[in-house]
Amino acid sequence: MQNIAEHMEVIGADGVHVGTVDKVEGNRIKLTKKDSGEGSHKGHHHFVDKGLVADVEGNKVRLSAKASVAVTMEEEK
Repeated sequence: MQNIAEHMEVIGADGVHVGTVDKVEGNRIKLTKKDSGEGSHKGHHHFVDKGLVADVEGNKVRLSAKASVAVTMEEEK
């Protein structure tokens, strides 16, 4: 988690964009609000558990799950 920095792109195992790192809070990655989606999700921060992080490659955080699955595992605050 110490290699994860603000503004890094978070991508699923399939290479699809999941979000952008706002910051790391404890064992979770807080995503920026601009990647929060539409409807009831719009304007909320989402979080991804560090257990889903497979690797940090350059300026990208790659998750162990596909983007469509990772999005369902996010915690919204």
